[in-house]
Amino acid sequence: MNLFLKMKTSSFNIDNLIRPTIKALKPYSSARDEFQGNSDAMVFLDANENPFENGVNRYPDPQQGSLKQILSKMKSVNTKNILLGNGSDEVLDLIFRAFCEPNKDNIIILPPTYGMYSVLANINAIDIKKVHLSNSFQPQVETILDTADDNSKVLFLCSPNNPTGNSFSDQSIEELLNKFNGIVAIDEAYIDFSEEASWINRLEEFPNLIVTQTLSKAYGMAGIRLGICYASAEIISVLNSIKPPYNVNELTQQKAVQQLSIKDLAKNQINAILKERANLISELESIDFISKIYPSDANFVLVKVDDATKRYDQLIEKGIVVRNRTTQPGCQNCLRLTVGTQEENEILIKMLLLISKS
Repeated sequence: MNLFLKMKTSSFNIDNLIRPTIKALKPYSSARDEFQGNSDAMVFLDANENPFENGVNRYPDPQQGSLKQILSKMKSVNTKNILLGNGSDEVLDLIFRAFCEPNKDNIIILPPTYGMYSVLANINAIDIKKVHLSNSFQPQVETILDTADDNSKVLFLCSPNNPTGNSFSDQSIEELLNKFNGIVAIDEAYIDFSEEASWINRLEEFPNLIVTQTLSKAYGMAGIRLGICYASAEIISVLNSIKPPYNVNELTQQKAVQQLSIKDLAKNQINAILKERANLISELESIDFISKIYPSDANFVLVKVDDATKRYDQLIEKGIVVRNRTTQPGCQNCLRLTVGTQEENEILIKMLLLISKS
């Protein structure tokens, strides 16, 4: 660890970033938060629930203990460093509410990037500073640091990036973690499709680091809305103090535990998607109106075409829905194609060839 990092780690104080109203807040304590013992054979008359058992008549575990234990073992991260949310969007919203003072503070985003950062900033009355990615879709570190001011509280990095599909260089991210005087939130929704290591492995090095992940992509559970936040115990404590008491419902917790307990299920599906991604990229090279296929560390491929809106509409007519990203900075005439099953990918290529010949 270099000297600068040692200095920053020792001097960084999360308390300086927390909004005053959040520091003064007395968190709501739910009935189940107050009871920490073994629930076997207990009679619960504390939460005004319907007493007739149907599997969901009781409030869910507010701290999702069983699910966190599984994630802790999977990711080699202590449960005190984990917070779960109703999708990653709730986790991101909690970050805004904890650290960004409305009508005063700002965040920094790197377009083209995930659109919800801007939406949540607008909802929370937070100013947005934009520093476009370079032509190779990498962070422009010096420009980011020059753009930041005393009210820049959170820097959002999406890596692998949506919609470009590439991962940011470790060197750039590390420099930003060292030099940005606020929270650096790394969105790793697509990390399981990448050969790059997750930044959760370095949580102890960077007290200003937050890593978000999800069960929606690689783990095939988009429908249950389960987002994951990994950070220092201090940051997790702050976010826990403002999250709704029962933010992750019982059915979501049950399904997540069930699916994550199936040995090698996610691993096998990820490998299948990676194989299909390679096959899809190979087939896309034969489509004459595709001029560029961007490298991908995700479960999608960004391609540049001659006319994105025209090709998007043609695919819709053929019964295929893709994402038109032509309005995003650096993505003019680009389509984002999700990697589907072998059958779905074959249909996509067939229709692209038909369009090409028409």
